[in-house]
Amino acid sequence: MKRTAYQPPDSFVPAGKTYSHGVIVEAGRFLFVAGQTARDANGNIVCKDDAAGQTRQVLENMKKVVEGAGGRMADVAKLTVFITDIRHREAVGRVRQEFFKGDPPANTLLVVAGLADPAFLVEIEAIVPLP
Repeated sequence: MKRTAYQPPDSFVPAGKTYSHGVIVEAGRFLFVAGQTARDANGNIVCKDDAAGQTRQVLENMKKVVEGAGGRMADVAKLTVFITDIRHREAVGRVRQEFFKGDPPANTLLVVAGLADPAFLVEIEAIVPLP
């Protein structure tokens, strides 16, 4: 599967290169990952009041889905990140960089009034081309 980050020559470079403006994908199969939340394997919400900790759990959960379907986190082309407070943005971004080395996926960040459980601070969904 070929995945290439695209940076238009006349567009700004994202601060810290935390996302790509576009990702060109040449693949035939896609995995659409449902919004992942900070639940552990037993369904318990972890890291309450800790956006970085919740993001790490969210991305570990996503990694299980992606790898279980035959992909790699490096294959992720698009993320949609939902946070409940703009102050979580920096913590979420730092943790994302642990999971996405090299050219990061395209990204949309939304600040929302709430998620499915008031204890959730972060939810992330993904689109992944599979080999």
